[in-house]
Amino acid sequence: MNNYDVTVIGAGVGGYVAAIRAAQLGLKTAVLEKKWLGGVCLNVGCIPSKALLKNAEIAHLLRGGSKEFGFSFDNLKLDYSSAVKRSRQVSNRLTKGVDFLMRKNQIDVHMGVARLVAGDTVLVTSGDGKTSKLDTKNVIIATGAYSVNLPGVEPDGEHILTYLDAILQERLPESAIIIGAGAIGVEFATIWHSYGVPVTIVEMLPRLVPLEDEEVGNELGKVFTRRGIKFLIGYRVENIEKGAESVRVKVSSQESEQILEAEQALVAIGFKPNSRDLGLEELGVKLSERGFIEINNRMATSVPGIWAIGDVTGKLMLAHVASAQGMVCAEAIAGLETTTLNYEMMPRATYCQPQIASFGLTEAQAKERGYEVKVGRFSFQANGKALGLGDYTGWVKIITESQYGEILGAHMIGPEVTELLPELTIAQMMELTANDIARNVHAHPTLSETLMEAALAVGGHAINM
Repeated sequence: MNNYDVTVIGAGVGGYVAAIRAAQLGLKTAVLEKKWLGGVCLNVGCIPSKALLKNAEIAHLLRGGSKEFGFSFDNLKLDYSSAVKRSRQVSNRLTKGVDFLMRKNQIDVHMGVARLVAGDTVLVTSGDGKTSKLDTKNVIIATGAYSVNLPGVEPDGEHILTYLDAILQERLPESAIIIGAGAIGVEFATIWHSYGVPVTIVEMLPRLVPLEDEEVGNELGKVFTRRGIKFLIGYRVENIEKGAESVRVKVSSQESEQILEAEQALVAIGFKPNSRDLGLEELGVKLSERGFIEINNRMATSVPGIWAIGDVTGKLMLAHVASAQGMVCAEAIAGLETTTLNYEMMPRATYCQPQIASFGLTEAQAKERGYEVKVGRFSFQANGKALGLGDYTGWVKIITESQYGEILGAHMIGPEVTELLPELTIAQMMELTANDIARNVHAHPTLSETLMEAALAVGGHAINM
């Protein structure tokens, strides 16, 4: 009964997609998961955080942005616990959907901790300590990653939080220090501050969202300043002292040193791969110095029959990248011709307010690589739909190579920009130019018209700006 063509270790977004695709291709498939069907993303990551951000958007509007729309309130009450409960309902609905998909596709689900004892044998230890053995022709490692802590700092879930603590707690902190200005940091800053929590972000690098285009980070900084979200950039955390009712965070830059105090501190500085204790080293699976599983374009590791996808590979730690890898991996196992993923051109999305969306090279990266670039940009302040929404902060920026018009990247900050990415990424994939985007007729009034106008602006021909 426990003989499989494919066994997937990890039922996150990458793992369950790989399992479904493998089953669709006629391979007998099993999934092993130690905690949650749907993994971090569906249970305590991407999905519940988006639900919280929707509540935060409404809270922000009701608390301070409603005068423009003619609304006023006496004795406004905001119940954050209801927002968290709604986020759990959203998460539970999706995870039940994953369970249904497993049954629909006749995929066996085994709950427990997995360890490879041979290239074709996986040992599963269930919660009650019982063990079982699965024989399999192929193993896909999709075990994800875990959050990094500061050296010498132990989160306690009360005053020093991980993202998991933050997303599950049903109360608001009285005040908060967020360490790290990546996606998790700026999203929780948006959520908590929208409910009136004083927030200070500390970032070691020279701007917010430091992996994004420099202008995006600078624009977000302006918006956060207007909103009253404080941030210190270029500051390193020296230590965190936990008191009875608060935390004290010592930070320093080249110029100064400060002591910050708040009820809670959220540590959001990055992730490490869940590659230990799987038996990989004993089998000769090659890992990087940081512990990521090394793979080729087909998602194959250094050991035949062992494959890897998602955050554990460290290629690009995003849920949709894991899903794309899962599809490629299953197709490679089945012997089908498949695609080669270009990680540099994968879409990236951050759901703070305003939203951030990007793909490809930043303007600085393009110039460093020797490209002669043309840049087209268009502001949401000149977009009718954005003005009608009362949400017109930000802009669209398209970067192209000047000679042939090749699209090198795009960077956006503004209303619902995460929904605007697909037109740009498919244009780049199909080798269309900015002129092709400009000539594509966009419905009016829509936010997508900013893409058309930015594409026109590459050639200096923007109409409405």
